[in-house]
Amino acid sequence: MTLIPDEERRLITEDFEAELSRPVKILMFTQEFECEFCKQTRQLVEELSELSDNVTLEVYDFIADEDVAAKYNVDKIPAIVILDEEGQDAGIHFYGIPSGYEFASLLEAVKLAGTDKVQLSDDTLEQLETIQEPVHIQVFVTPTCPYCPRAVVLGHQLAYASSWVRADMVEATEFPHLSQKYSVMGVPRTVINEDTHVEGAVPEEMLMPKLMQALSNGR
Repeated sequence: MTLIPDEERRLITEDFEAELSRPVKILMFTQEFECEFCKQTRQLVEELSELSDNVTLEVYDFIADEDVAAKYNVDKIPAIVILDEEGQDAGIHFYGIPSGYEFASLLEAVKLAGTDKVQLSDDTLEQLETIQEPVHIQVFVTPTCPYCPRAVVLGHQLAYASSWVRADMVEATEFPHLSQKYSVMGVPRTVINEDTHVEGAVPEEMLMPKLMQALSNGR
Protein backbone atom coordinates (compact mmCIF):
# COMPACT_ATOMS: atom_id res chain seq x y z
CA MET A 1 0.00 0.00 0.00
CA THR A 2 1.43 3.35 -1.04
CA LEU A 3 1.46 6.36 1.27
CA ILE A 4 1.23 8.93 -1.53
CA PRO A 5 -2.09 8.56 -3.41
CA ASP A 6 -1.93 8.10 -7.18
CA GLU A 7 -3.43 11.49 -8.02
CA GLU A 8 -1.05 13.26 -5.66
CA ARG A 9 1.88 11.33 -7.16
CA ARG A 10 0.86 12.56 -10.59
CA LEU A 11 0.65 16.18 -9.44
CA ILE A 12 3.99 16.02 -7.62
CA THR A 13 5.66 14.42 -10.64
CA GLU A 14 4.40 17.22 -12.88
CA ASP A 15 5.44 19.85 -10.34
CA PHE A 16 8.93 18.41 -9.96
CA GLU A 17 9.35 18.11 -13.72
CA ALA A 18 8.45 21.78 -14.14
CA GLU A 19 10.36 23.12 -11.15
CA LEU A 20 13.46 21.07 -10.36
CA SER A 21 16.50 22.21 -12.32
CA ARG A 22 19.18 20.87 -9.97
CA PRO A 23 19.81 17.48 -8.34
CA VAL A 24 18.55 17.02 -4.80
CA LYS A 25 19.79 14.33 -2.44
CA ILE A 26 17.72 13.18 0.54
CA LEU A 27 19.41 11.40 3.43
CA MET A 28 17.17 9.35 5.68
CA PHE A 29 18.31 7.98 9.05
CA THR A 30 16.39 5.05 10.44
CA GLN A 31 16.55 1.98 12.64
CA GLU A 32 14.85 -1.38 12.36
CA PHE A 33 13.78 -1.51 16.00
CA GLU A 34 12.65 0.92 18.68
CA CYS A 35 11.53 3.56 16.22
CA GLU A 36 7.78 3.73 15.78
CA PHE A 37 7.64 5.89 12.65
CA CYS A 38 10.92 4.97 10.92
CA LYS A 39 9.37 2.42 8.58
CA GLN A 40 6.64 4.79 7.41
CA THR A 41 9.07 7.67 7.04
CA ARG A 42 11.41 5.54 4.94
CA GLN A 43 8.53 4.44 2.70
CA LEU A 44 7.40 8.04 2.29
CA VAL A 45 10.79 9.31 1.12
CA GLU A 46 11.32 6.25 -1.07
CA GLU A 47 8.03 6.94 -2.83
CA LEU A 48 8.91 10.62 -3.15
CA SER A 49 12.34 9.93 -4.62
CA GLU A 50 10.73 7.83 -7.36
CA LEU A 51 8.85 10.85 -8.71
CA SER A 52 11.82 12.67 -10.25
CA ASP A 53 15.17 11.74 -11.74
CA ASN A 54 16.55 14.82 -9.99
CA VAL A 55 15.76 13.39 -6.55
CA THR A 56 17.93 10.67 -5.06
CA LEU A 57 17.75 8.96 -1.69
CA GLU A 58 20.37 7.47 0.62
CA VAL A 59 19.23 5.52 3.69
CA TYR A 60 21.46 5.08 6.74
CA ASP A 61 21.15 3.08 9.92
CA PHE A 62 21.30 5.46 12.88
CA ILE A 63 23.47 3.06 14.90
CA ALA A 64 25.53 1.23 12.27
CA ASP A 65 26.24 4.47 10.41
CA GLU A 66 26.77 6.63 13.48
CA ASP A 67 29.69 8.44 11.81
CA VAL A 68 27.41 9.64 9.02
CA ALA A 69 24.75 10.65 11.54
CA ALA A 70 27.36 12.61 13.50
CA LYS A 71 28.57 14.34 10.33
CA TYR A 72 25.10 15.77 9.78
CA ASN A 73 24.36 16.40 13.48
CA VAL A 74 21.55 13.85 13.47
CA ASP A 75 20.78 12.94 17.08
CA LYS A 76 17.31 11.35 16.82
CA ILE A 77 15.22 9.37 14.38
CA PRO A 78 13.46 9.18 12.05
CA ALA A 79 15.49 11.94 10.46
CA ILE A 80 15.60 13.47 6.99
CA VAL A 81 18.42 15.73 5.80
CA ILE A 82 18.30 17.64 2.52
CA LEU A 83 21.58 18.18 0.66
CA ASP A 84 22.25 20.91 -1.89
CA GLU A 85 23.60 20.50 -5.42
CA GLU A 86 27.17 20.31 -4.13
CA GLY A 87 26.22 17.51 -1.75
CA GLN A 88 26.50 19.74 1.31
CA ASP A 89 24.03 19.85 4.18
CA ALA A 90 21.54 22.58 3.23
CA GLY A 91 20.63 23.06 6.90
CA ILE A 92 17.17 21.58 6.25
CA HIS A 93 16.32 18.77 8.67
CA PHE A 94 13.14 16.88 9.56
CA TYR A 95 12.79 14.88 12.76
CA GLY A 96 9.71 12.70 12.84
CA ILE A 97 7.51 11.74 9.94
CA PRO A 98 6.52 14.72 7.75
CA SER A 99 2.97 13.50 7.25
CA GLY A 100 -0.35 15.30 7.11
CA TYR A 101 0.13 19.01 6.56
CA GLU A 102 3.88 18.60 7.03
CA PHE A 103 4.21 16.64 3.79
CA ALA A 104 3.90 20.03 2.08
CA SER A 105 6.95 21.21 4.03
CA LEU A 106 8.96 18.28 2.68
CA LEU A 107 7.87 19.05 -0.88
CA GLU A 108 8.85 22.70 -0.43
CA ALA A 109 12.25 21.68 0.95
CA VAL A 110 12.94 19.50 -2.09
CA LYS A 111 11.88 22.30 -4.43
CA LEU A 112 14.00 24.84 -2.57
CA ALA A 113 17.12 22.72 -2.97
CA GLY A 114 16.14 21.80 -6.53
CA THR A 115 15.59 25.35 -7.72
CA ASP A 116 17.98 27.40 -5.55
CA LYS A 117 15.23 30.01 -5.29
CA VAL A 118 15.06 31.57 -1.83
CA GLN A 119 11.90 33.55 -1.20
CA LEU A 120 13.09 36.00 1.43
CA SER A 121 13.07 39.79 1.50
CA ASP A 122 16.20 41.81 0.81
CA ASP A 123 16.16 43.04 4.42
CA THR A 124 16.18 39.47 5.72
CA LEU A 125 18.99 38.45 3.36
CA GLU A 126 21.05 41.45 4.49
CA GLN A 127 20.58 40.51 8.13
CA LEU A 128 21.54 36.90 7.43
CA GLU A 129 24.79 38.09 5.85
CA THR A 130 25.80 39.65 9.17
CA ILE A 131 25.56 36.33 11.02
CA GLN A 132 28.93 34.75 11.78
CA GLU A 133 27.98 32.20 14.44
CA PRO A 134 25.72 29.13 14.53
CA VAL A 135 21.97 29.53 14.75
CA HIS A 136 19.78 26.51 15.51
CA ILE A 137 16.08 26.80 14.77
CA GLN A 138 13.68 24.09 15.95
CA VAL A 139 10.08 24.31 14.79
CA PHE A 140 7.77 22.04 16.78
CA VAL A 141 4.77 20.82 14.80
CA THR A 142 2.06 18.19 14.56
CA PRO A 143 0.74 16.65 11.33
CA THR A 144 -2.75 18.03 11.97
CA CYS A 145 -1.64 21.67 12.33
CA PRO A 146 -2.51 23.66 9.19
CA TYR A 147 -0.37 26.65 10.23
CA CYS A 148 2.80 24.72 11.02
CA PRO A 149 4.15 24.34 7.46
CA ARG A 150 4.50 28.12 7.15
CA ALA A 151 6.78 28.20 10.18
CA VAL A 152 8.78 25.20 8.98
CA VAL A 153 9.21 26.52 5.44
CA LEU A 154 10.37 29.90 6.73
CA GLY A 155 12.96 28.24 8.97
CA HIS A 156 14.19 26.13 6.07
CA GLN A 157 14.40 29.20 3.81
CA LEU A 158 16.59 30.93 6.39
CA ALA A 159 18.78 27.85 6.70
CA TYR A 160 19.19 27.51 2.96
CA ALA A 161 20.12 31.19 2.65
CA SER A 162 22.78 31.08 5.38
CA SER A 163 25.39 28.42 6.08
CA TRP A 164 25.30 29.49 9.73
CA VAL A 165 21.65 28.56 10.18
CA ARG A 166 20.20 25.07 10.68
CA ALA A 167 16.44 24.61 10.85
CA ASP A 168 14.72 21.46 12.11
CA MET A 169 11.12 20.41 11.85
CA VAL A 170 10.43 18.46 15.06
CA GLU A 171 7.24 16.43 15.31
CA ALA A 172 6.18 17.27 18.87
CA THR A 173 4.32 14.06 19.73
CA GLU A 174 7.17 11.80 18.57
CA PHE A 175 9.69 13.54 20.82
CA PRO A 176 7.77 14.28 24.04
CA HIS A 177 10.98 14.80 26.03
CA LEU A 178 11.87 17.72 23.75
CA SER A 179 8.33 19.09 23.87
CA GLN A 180 8.58 19.05 27.64
CA LYS A 181 12.07 20.54 27.65
CA TYR A 182 10.98 23.49 25.50
CA SER A 183 7.52 23.87 27.10
CA VAL A 184 5.66 23.17 23.88
CA MET A 185 2.01 23.69 24.81
CA GLY A 186 0.83 24.52 21.30
CA VAL A 187 2.17 24.41 17.76
CA PRO A 188 3.88 25.78 15.84
CA ARG A 189 6.43 26.79 18.46
CA THR A 190 9.82 27.91 17.23
CA VAL A 191 12.87 27.65 19.47
CA ILE A 192 16.00 29.55 18.48
CA ASN A 193 19.31 28.66 20.12
CA GLU A 194 17.61 26.97 23.07
CA ASP A 195 16.27 30.01 24.91
CA THR A 196 14.37 32.25 22.47
CA HIS A 197 10.80 31.20 21.67
CA VAL A 198 8.27 32.29 19.07
CA GLU A 199 4.63 31.25 19.17
CA GLY A 200 2.67 30.71 15.99
CA ALA A 201 3.47 30.97 12.30
CA VAL A 202 4.89 34.48 12.25
CA PRO A 203 6.16 36.24 9.10
CA GLU A 204 9.87 36.76 8.52
CA GLU A 205 9.77 40.40 9.62
CA MET A 206 8.64 39.19 13.06
CA LEU A 207 10.92 36.15 13.25
CA MET A 208 14.16 37.90 12.30
CA PRO A 209 14.23 40.24 15.34
CA LYS A 210 13.83 37.16 17.54
CA LEU A 211 16.66 35.43 15.70
CA MET A 212 18.96 38.41 16.12
CA GLN A 213 17.90 38.65 19.77
CA ALA A 214 18.88 35.01 20.28
CA LEU A 215 22.35 35.80 18.96
CA SER A 216 22.66 38.77 21.32
CA ASN A 217 21.57 36.63 24.26
CA GLY A 218 24.34 34.17 23.55
CA ARG A 219 27.10 36.75 23.64
